[in-house]
Amino acid sequence: MNTLEQLKQYTKVVADTGDIESMKAFKPLDATTNPSLILKAAQNSIYMHLIDDAIHYAQKKSNQTDEQLAIALDKVAVNFGLEILKIIPGRVSTEVDSRLSFNTNKTIAKAIEIINLYENEGIHRNKILIKVASTWEGIKAAEKLELQGIHCNLTLLFNITQAIACADAGVQLISPFVGRIYDWHKKDRGVDHIKASEDPGVLSVTNIYNYLKKHNYKTEIMGASFRNKEEIIELAGCDLLTISPKLLAELEAGTIPINIKLSTNHIRNMAISKMQVKEDNFRWLLNEDAMATEKLAQGIRNFSKDLILLEQLMLNKLKS
Repeated sequence: MNTLEQLKQYTKVVADTGDIESMKAFKPLDATTNPSLILKAAQNSIYMHLIDDAIHYAQKKSNQTDEQLAIALDKVAVNFGLEILKIIPGRVSTEVDSRLSFNTNKTIAKAIEIINLYENEGIHRNKILIKVASTWEGIKAAEKLELQGIHCNLTLLFNITQAIACADAGVQLISPFVGRIYDWHKKDRGVDHIKASEDPGVLSVTNIYNYLKKHNYKTEIMGASFRNKEEIIELAGCDLLTISPKLLAELEAGTIPINIKLSTNHIRNMAISKMQVKEDNFRWLLNEDAMATEKLAQGIRNFSKDLILLEQLMLNKLKS
């Protein structure tokens, strides 16, 4: 078996892309999207019909440009999700507007709008994960959404405090980022490379996995944002790993033997104390973690930046 086939024995492989053709090639179980991935895919002519459909839908729903734009943005994200669900057997993650990351009520309202769009197309909400940034406000929104049977994927997660708060909130799935943690520590240390076994991003996901499994949380853990295949191999056994087409291709082309690295069997004799996370210490502990604070803020800014570019693309279409 190639390395990708071996990995699939231990971990659910998820495609981190908006490129539908890549999903056909690598046959992942689930798929994740975000504004950056959709923006990239939307500029490919083969997906232009998904943009046009969203524009026409918005024009039927409203005569006001601002309302049309908001409707079209939601619809284009759902259109990509619908196409993806024709290929994969599992779930697709669709992201709430990152500019709502600090507003619980508006995040809830937007998530419900997205779910309604899917359900209007005959897709059950269990096939959808609503992606929300792992701010305190985002976590509280997800807690309320989960009670309505709307399952969430908490993204831009960089430390264990965020992970515990999500698990306490009953969130379906969390996406701790590996590569962005790696990037920060490379820059901080002034080095070009950190080997995978010592990679701070890998170690962060490992600690999160051990804590959540030790305390019997049901929240799924999906390692995300990888920079190299070695990081992925070091996390074999994690519930899910979301991987870019480039790294999926590298894994498929390789024959590196994979051994399970994360397992509930490994933590039976670990002494891991339970931690209480409330709003005050959540904010304090996040503040004390320079990497997590910087990367969370940067991630929200970058997703918002790409969302604005996607908005401009959609606005040009609306005007024409």
